[in-house]
Order: sequence, then C-alpha cells, then structure tokens
Amino acid sequence: MEQDRADVNRAGGSRADAKGPDADGLDANGLDAVGSHANGPGSIGPGAHRAVVVGAGIGGLTAAVALHRRGWRVTVLERAADLTPVGAGIGLAPNAQRALDVVGLGDRIRALSAWQGDGGMRTPGGRWLVRTDAEAAAARFGGPLVLLHRATLVEILTSALPDGTVRTGTTATVTDPGDDRRPARVTAVTGGGETEWEAELVLAADGIHSATRRALFPAHPGPRYSGRTSWRMVVPAPGRPFAPHETWGAGRLWGTQPLKDGRVYAYAMATAPEGARAPDDERAELLRLFGGWHHPVPELLAAVGPDRVLRHDVHHLITPLPAHHRGRVAFLGDAAHAMMPSLGQGGNQAVEDAVVLAHHAGSADAFTPSRALAAYTADRLPRTTAVVRKAARTGALTMLSARPAVALRSALVVAASRLGPGLLLRGFDGIADWRPPGEPARPA
Repeated sequence: MEQDRADVNRAGGSRADAKGPDADGLDANGLDAVGSHANGPGSIGPGAHRAVVVGAGIGGLTAAVALHRRGWRVTVLERAADLTPVGAGIGLAPNAQRALDVVGLGDRIRALSAWQGDGGMRTPGGRWLVRTDAEAAAARFGGPLVLLHRATLVEILTSALPDGTVRTGTTATVTDPGDDRRPARVTAVTGGGETEWEAELVLAADGIHSATRRALFPAHPGPRYSGRTSWRMVVPAPGRPFAPHETWGAGRLWGTQPLKDGRVYAYAMATAPEGARAPDDERAELLRLFGGWHHPVPELLAAVGPDRVLRHDVHHLITPLPAHHRGRVAFLGDAAHAMMPSLGQGGNQAVEDAVVLAHHAGSADAFTPSRALAAYTADRLPRTTAVVRKAARTGALTMLSARPAVALRSALVVAASRLGPGLLLRGFDGIADWRPPGEPARPA
C-alpha cells in the first residue's frame, strides 16, 4: 500500500533552526532578507543554479539526490518537524531499483531484499488461489521486489545529500512559477518568520493534496475518493512461519510481507464511506473485519498496539493533469499522479519521475525550463496516466463484494495460474520492466 501520506499535504519547509539573515543581510543560502539573491531582486546570479524541492517524501528526496549529482544546488523544504515517515513499508519493484541505479543507490536497496521462495494469493479461509515464485518474477523483470520500511529508504536517500540540504519545519508556497526569463519564487514560513526563495527549478513534491497543484492548476478537479480505506502496520514476526501473501475477500483485502530486519509489514483495504473511522480504535476495526481470516492475520493483529495502526482513506488523481509542469515548476509523485495502491506503484512512479526529471534538466548551466520540462511532461504524463488507470481497474477487481462476482474472480485467477506463472506476471509488463534514460551510475 503505497499512497505516501495519503491524507497529508506535504508542503515543504526549512529547518526550525534556520534563524534568518546574518550580519551581512544574507542568509546561509545567499539570499537577502526578502529572499532575493545578492545579485539583485528577480534575478538568478551566475553560478546559482538552485533547485528548491517542496516536500521531503520519497519522490522529492530522490529528485534532490539526482539533481545534486548533476551539479545543482538543491534545498528540500519540508513542512513536518522531522523526517520520521508517516507510513510503514514500501515495495520497490525492479523499475524503481533501476531508477535508483542512476543515482548510485540501487545496490543498497537490493541488499535489503527479504522475499525468497514462494508467495501468492489466498482466500480468507487460507486456500491458495495462485502461488508465485520470486525467482520467476526476478527473471522476467530483471530483479526482485524489495520491501523495506519507509524510514530505511528515507535514511538511504538523505545520506546521499550534503548536510543541510533538507530543512524541516516550514510551510512553503510557490508564489511565482517563473518562466524562461525569470526565476520561480517560493515563500517559506517558519516560526521565525517568512523568507522568499528564488530558484531556476522548483519541484512540487507536496503530496496528494498538493497546494502547489491547486495554485497552478486551479481548474483541475483534484483527487477523488476511491471508495476504499486502508490500514498499515509493522509488527514483530509471528512464531509460526508463513509465506508472503495477499488475500482477497469480499470488499476486503489483506497483505502480509516480511521485512529484512525480521519484522512484518501488513496492510489492509476495505470498502468504506469517506471519512469513516472506527468507533473505538482501528485495531478493533481490523479484528472485526479480518480477525477470522487465515494465519498469520489473527496473530499479527494480536501483536500490534492500537496506536501502531495507521488508517488513511485512498484517494487518486483519476483525471490527469494537463501537464506535469508549469513555468519552472515540475510536479512529481502523488502531487502529479496519485494512484490506488493496488499495483504497488505509487512510490515507484515517484522514483521514476525523479530520475527522468533530472535527466531532462541536465546540468544546471545548460538548463532551459520550457524545453526541459516539456520533455519531462512528454515522458511522464502518458506513462503515469496509464498506470493510474490500470491501478484503478485492478483496485475495482480486488474490491468486488457480491458473492457471485467474488467466486468468479477466484475461478479466473485459478484458471490463469494453471496456464503458467507468466500469464499473471504479464500484468506488470510495461511497468516493472521500465528502464530509465541514461546509464546506471557507479555506487555513491
């Protein structure tokens, strides 16, 4: 389940300990007291080449790493007080791993792979509908699925950035998207006051309820509620072994996947009215919905505290943006194409966005916004629109609730599995086998 901070608008920020201008009237970033460069208001001085990333989620951090490696001076502004991820696990498929190869981090991610052997799809009573082979999937798509805690991925990404790049504790607003002749401007508000930044490139990675998207595309309808709510948790492994699985019931879904550190990432989804919450606590709600399902579901629910269960309604951007950029501002991740988690591609597509954007931006001294960002939109808009729509179709299939429809679905899955594992894996052709522009980098 990968809708990153599904109901949190990740507007960026700067560190609470950034105290403002120094004795010379410049802050630590070469800005004067109102945010203009020392060369003069409204201009980007020679050698500045600044990129400002609004939001320190997976996509924003990956983009920061990719641009930093190409010579940009990058600042990531994050509204939250720290980078402790709101979430649990994230699955990185081979497409995202190849994107991370471009920034020298792919091998570190693959070293965290925990899924070996078989997994598959089950019914709530425990019957296997289909068994999957990790080796067959790796052979088809060029690598394994790697499941890791979001905190681990955030740590890996931030370790590849210079100290001080990520600044937490400030709300950032794009006040001018800029164009080929003038810089973009971002106003950052902290407890210590307000600072205006200007930059050659701004990345809007501020989440599904992106304030930047609302400001620059006011006619767009925004995210739509999918009709489903989701739960996520990380818990100790149960005493009895289990095979990784996803279980489809009537209007309900449960998944259990191992992490490298020995813990288990579990996720669930169910049809529910928007905004509904449990009358007592969310663990109690999960026990009502899933407590009678097969092992290890009851054991996992018994092991998790009520305060460790995260619940978010699932929204998606089913109407695509007209473009993934406006002026000098590029959109990526959930801000550009929030999707249902049914394909596990939300975070993966954000990572793809990041390296494709850096590819088209190129080195800072050769950047032309209109050309580079139009190429970025041309690359990403058709692909992400297709993945969003496929995720919606798959999500509708997983959430069937009528008994005859559920029985037919199970029969079709069994029939497809008997024709060979390649038939089921084929659903990820064109997604997991994606390759990024450019050659993989050497490890950082």
